[in-house]
Amino acid sequence: MLDSVRVRLTLWHTSVLALMLIAFSVGVYLLHARQLAARLDEGLQASLEGAAKSLRLEHAEGETSLQSAQSVVAELYLPHQALMIFDANGKLLAEKPLPGNVQVSLPPLLLPTTDAVRFDNVSIQAAKPAGRATKLRMATQQACLSSNSQCQIIVVAEPRDALIAELAMLRNILLLAIPAVLLLAGLGGWFLARKTLAPVVNMAESARRISAAHLDERLPLANPRDELGRLTATFNEMLARLESSFTQQRQFMADASHELRTPLSVLRTAAAVTLEKPRREESEYREALTIIDEQVKRLSRIVEEMFTLARADAGGRELRPTDFYLDELITETARAAEVLASHKQISVEWTPAPETIYRGDETLLRQMLLNLLDNAIKHTPAGGHVRLQLERAGPNYFITVTDTGTGIPIEAQSHVFERFYRADKARSRETNGNVGGNGGGAGLGLSIARWIAEAHGGSLTLLHSDPQGSAFRISLPA
Repeated sequence: MLDSVRVRLTLWHTSVLALMLIAFSVGVYLLHARQLAARLDEGLQASLEGAAKSLRLEHAEGETSLQSAQSVVAELYLPHQALMIFDANGKLLAEKPLPGNVQVSLPPLLLPTTDAVRFDNVSIQAAKPAGRATKLRMATQQACLSSNSQCQIIVVAEPRDALIAELAMLRNILLLAIPAVLLLAGLGGWFLARKTLAPVVNMAESARRISAAHLDERLPLANPRDELGRLTATFNEMLARLESSFTQQRQFMADASHELRTPLSVLRTAAAVTLEKPRREESEYREALTIIDEQVKRLSRIVEEMFTLARADAGGRELRPTDFYLDELITETARAAEVLASHKQISVEWTPAPETIYRGDETLLRQMLLNLLDNAIKHTPAGGHVRLQLERAGPNYFITVTDTGTGIPIEAQSHVFERFYRADKARSRETNGNVGGNGGGAGLGLSIARWIAEAHGGSLTLLHSDPQGSAFRISLPA
């Protein structure tokens, strides 16, 4: 039961409210009890002062102590209080009992020795009804009538029944009100918790229905401005990223299957055609083996590029940075591309750069440059030229690869770095139209080049592309 968030929220809410109500009730009860006791003491003290004043007046008129005490008791009107006057030895001189003829006696220990008012709580046993105890609040004061006369003791007592009854009623009200309030608060807290967590329950139900086959579904968004709405929006953004990732993975698998199927089909066809006859000329066998060799090289290149990207996605290909001269790397890759471009009568140009020491993974950077140069040569017609340039601007090195090819269609320029993407889907895959004789590209070279640039903290962008040619720019932090 406590596994439910709604139950825990309700219990916490009710517990905190219970502590607050108990503290508040105890405070109200103690404050009210103090005010009632103070009011009772004020009444008793006022009666004491009135009795003492009357005693002095009676004594001033020449009456004896006994006569003065009896006169005061007879004259004072105290409907809810008992009045007793004792001599200094504790002998009762005059008395006015409580209503119901309840007699009050002065306990020996309560004999005052000063003029200060003393308050005590006492309990006396009344004669009628038998066995019933009366709780009293008693005020005692010593009153000296003159300087040469003995002092008398005035006692005023009042039952505490009204005070006790009022406090009992307040206590009963609080004991009944607190559970009722807690019950209502618990029910209200349960309702509010259920209402508040309803979007979470809906999110859980919707999330349970979402699988790899239904990543296009989204969690219901009730209020985008509150905390749950922002949480839902975050989950939906995550689902969108997962959907995009799964879509890319499925597209990657489909494209990879397509790319691998073509050379495998060529291999199977070449082998089948060669084996149709029991004997063939040596030239026919050589031609078949040449085709098989080209397709195997193409397969090897595709698998190697796929493996590189897979390791990059999984974080398994770590950089191995070393210090080297970036200008020498540019020169070496340009000369290698020049050899490859000679088969298509394409010139490769580069501007010698000053010594440029750089720290990075030289192998990966070489692969990035060769991919870009291979891509430029592949799409440049015979008689064209490819240019490679290194320059520094502020905190970055910029490497620009420019060609005079046919350019990339506008609708394809935003997709050129996607895996297995080719602007011309029908482009020939024959070896005589490809650099190095390894078969047509698989559309992974630019993806790998961008990953290498980003792994070094840089970027690879397409500057421009039109019928006069294309230009790619690499930015590396200096």
